[in-house]
Amino acid sequence: MKVKAGSLERLQGEGRLVTKAGDHPVCVFWTDAGPYAVDDRCPHMGFPLHRGTVEEGLLTCHWHHARFDLATGGTLDPFADDVRAFPVEVDGDDVYVVVDGTGGHTDHLRRRLAEGLEQGLSLVMAKAVMGLLDAGVAPAEIVRIGAEFGTANRQQGWGAGLTVLTAMANLLPSLDPEDRPLALVHGLAFVARDTRNRPPRFPLAPLGSAGLPAERLTRWYRRFIETRSGDAAERVLVTALAEGTPVAGMMFAAATDHVFLDGGHTLDFTNKAFELVEHLGPASAPMALPTLVDQTAGASRSEEGGRWRYPHDLAALVLRTNERLAPFGVGGAGVPEADVGALGWRLLDAEPPDIADALCDALAAGASAEQLGRALALAAALRLTRFHTQNDFGDWDVVHHGFTTANALHQALVREPTPPLLRGVLHGAFKVYLDRFLNVPAARPPRGDALPDLADLQACWDEQGEVDRAGAIAYGWIRHGGDPARLLAALGHALLAEDAAFHWFQTVEAAFRQAAAWPAGAEEGALILAGAARFLAAHTPTRRELPHVVRIAARLRRGEELFAET
Repeated sequence: MKVKAGSLERLQGEGRLVTKAGDHPVCVFWTDAGPYAVDDRCPHMGFPLHRGTVEEGLLTCHWHHARFDLATGGTLDPFADDVRAFPVEVDGDDVYVVVDGTGGHTDHLRRRLAEGLEQGLSLVMAKAVMGLLDAGVAPAEIVRIGAEFGTANRQQGWGAGLTVLTAMANLLPSLDPEDRPLALVHGLAFVARDTRNRPPRFPLAPLGSAGLPAERLTRWYRRFIETRSGDAAERVLVTALAEGTPVAGMMFAAATDHVFLDGGHTLDFTNKAFELVEHLGPASAPMALPTLVDQTAGASRSEEGGRWRYPHDLAALVLRTNERLAPFGVGGAGVPEADVGALGWRLLDAEPPDIADALCDALAAGASAEQLGRALALAAALRLTRFHTQNDFGDWDVVHHGFTTANALHQALVREPTPPLLRGVLHGAFKVYLDRFLNVPAARPPRGDALPDLADLQACWDEQGEVDRAGAIAYGWIRHGGDPARLLAALGHALLAEDAAFHWFQTVEAAFRQAAAWPAGAEEGALILAGAARFLAAHTPTRRELPHVVRIAARLRRGEELFAET
C-alpha cells in the first residue's frame, strides 16, 4: 500500500512531511541523501519525532535524547527501541510512503525482549511482551525466552527470578486478561534483576552412554549432595537426564535428606523448576533442573541451628518418626475431607510428639500423601491468617516461608508422591510448630456477615494498616457465595499493581494453589485467601513504578500521545 505524504517541493523546503499510513502517524524527512520515513512516535515514550532534529542521517528525539538511524530506524540508544522505518518513493513531485507487511516482526520482538533482559530495560520488555501476545505468540513461549536467559546467565543457578517467572506462568489463567502481560513482565523483570552483573553459568556434560542403573545414580546424587560436592552431583544429574532416567525422586529425596533446607527455599525452588518443565515441555528439563544442584548442595541445614535442637530436639524426633513413617510407603487411598481439615488444625496447636503422632495416626487411618500435604499447607496458611499485627513486621516472612514451602511440598506430592516427600511433611509440621508464638495472641478470625463489595479491597491496598479489613472482605466473599474466580483476579491485580517483592509472589501464588485444592466455598479455602489478603495489605502501598511502565507501554501500543494531557 502506498500513501501520499505530500509534494517533493514542500518536503525539500520544510525538511519534513507528516502524514498517516493507516493507524501509523508517519514523518518523512529530507536529508542530503534523500527522503526517509519513520513512524512519527518515538518508540521510547511516544513523543512526536517530527519535533526532533536531523543531522548527518541521525534523528534525535528531544524528550529523552534517543537517537535513530533514519535509513533503518535502528536506535543508537537501546533504552528507546528501534523505530519502524518505511520505504519512500518519489513520482514526479509526489512523495509516497510504502506500507508493507510486518514480516519478521515477531523475530524483532523476540530479539528486543532478549535485549531488554540483558540490559534490564523494563519498558523494552513490556513492549516486546505486548507485541508478541498481540501477534499470537503463546505465553509459554515468552516464559521460555525468560527461562533460557535466566538459566544461562546466573552462575549460582536457580533463584528468585526463575521462581517468580514460573509463579506468574502458574497464575496466568486466574488473572484478568488485561493483567496477564503485566504478570509476564513482572516475572521477566525479576529474571533480569537476578542475572544483572552475574557471571554466566557453564553447564557440565553427562558422563556419556554409561548405562548406569537408576538406583545407583540416585545413591550417587544423594551422596554428593550430602558431601556438598556440587559438580559431582550435577554430572550425575545430567547423566540421568541424558539417559532418560526419572529424576524427580532423587532430587526431592536430596531436598528432604536434611531438615528444612535453606529455610524452605530448596524445596520450593525444586518444585518450581519441575513446574517450569511442565510449562515448557520435557525437553526443557536439561536446561532447568541442573540449575538447582549448587543451591541444594550448599543449602543451610536446619538441624544445625539451635531452634531445632532446644528446648525440643526436633531433629532427633524427625529421625525417630521417620522409622514410624516407613511402613506406610506413600500413604493410603484417602480419608474423609473433614478429617483433612481437622488434621490441619491439630498440627497448628500440638506439641512436637503429638504432631508426630497425628501424622502417623492419619497414615494409619488411610490418609493419602496429597491429603497430608494439604493439611500441612492449611496449618501453615493459618499462621498467616492468625498473624497479629503487633508482631515485628519482618516476622511476616517467617510465617510466609512455612506456608510457601508447605505449598511446594503439596504440589510435589500431587505430582509424584514418594516416601522421602512424606518426611518433608514432618519437617514442615515442625516448622509450623516453631512459628507458634507469632500467633500469640492470634489475630481475630475473619468475619463476614454479608457478601462484601470486592471494590472495597482497593482501599486496603492504598492505605497502610487495613490488614484485618482485607482478610474479612476476602473471607466474607468466599463464605457468602461470591465467585472465587473474581476474588482471585482481584488479589492477582492487587499483587501486580505494586512493586511486589519476591515473597509476595510466592505467598499469593501458593494461596491460589491451596485455595483451589479445597471444595468451592469451603471454610479452609476462605481462610487461606484471607491470609493472602492480609499479607498483601500489610505490605502495600508501594511506589508502583513497574506497573506504571507497563501502562506506558500499553498506551504507546494504542498510539496515545503520552506527552499530552490525559
